[in-house]
Amino acid sequence: MPEIRPTAPVESTAPVGALRRRRVGVMGGTFDPIHNGHLVAANEVADRFDLDEVIFVPTGRPWQKLSDEQGVRQGGSTVVPVVSPAEDRYLMTVIATAANPRFSVSRVDIERQGDTYTVDTLRDLSRLHPDSDLYFITGADALSSILTWHDWEELFALARFVGVSRPGYELGAAHLGTHLETLSPDALHLIEVPALAISSTDCRDRAAQGRPVWYLVPDGVVQYINKRRLYRVPRPESRGVSGPSADPDGAVHPSAVHPATADPTDASRVGDTSPATLTSASPEPEQPASPGTEQTSSRGHL
Repeated sequence: MPEIRPTAPVESTAPVGALRRRRVGVMGGTFDPIHNGHLVAANEVADRFDLDEVIFVPTGRPWQKLSDEQGVRQGGSTVVPVVSPAEDRYLMTVIATAANPRFSVSRVDIERQGDTYTVDTLRDLSRLHPDSDLYFITGADALSSILTWHDWEELFALARFVGVSRPGYELGAAHLGTHLETLSPDALHLIEVPALAISSTDCRDRAAQGRPVWYLVPDGVVQYINKRRLYRVPRPESRGVSGPSADPDGAVHPSAVHPATADPTDASRVGDTSPATLTSASPEPEQPASPGTEQTSSRGHL
């Protein structure tokens, strides 16, 4: 069975003047924080597939991740939450995408109760966009585990899947099993994007260490992280004192921060997602809610 190779740009086959269905990209992910790699990947897919819109969907409750509201203490010290509050991640995504008229942000995963699964995201968006064709954007590595995702049989009826990768990556058909033979040739696509070595985990770690994150994440997101003092926890002796002040270069004073816990679904990670290593410029993958089931989007979605 042949490899799935990068897809050529899509050209409309509709007659001149004829109406075609809207094409809507869907990028799910934890977006903690959203970074320029996510934006480059989404923009590249939008251009390649002539998408009318790309909807970013911040994950509501990622699989097995502590939220800020669930802060716990161990050994008398505060444990840095694995994932920031949904509202912070949502607002950072809104800020990051505001300048691109083709980008929008949806709250469907945040407002849905329970764990986040890609199939639920696509069901909701299909109902909200009944006259559109959906293109789910994720890391190419995540596609190799798509058959383990929750209700995976329904996924291809809801959307086409686009895997983004570094140049030279090939998604072997063996990764997808014999089920690939039953899929439409248009069900799975692989595209190459500029190899930006950016991950949300690295951005969090840099902020925790007082290192700048300018040009890794959009400027407005840098300012939001500093204003909200995300990814750092005051030391016990500074409790009751206002948090560390941000340096003009986007860094935080390292003496007042605590290293952030690495997020296993970051790129190093993926979105709704599978546990594969995500390419640097791709969204975050899913993580299985239990053995044999899909992973929930960090996203992933990305």
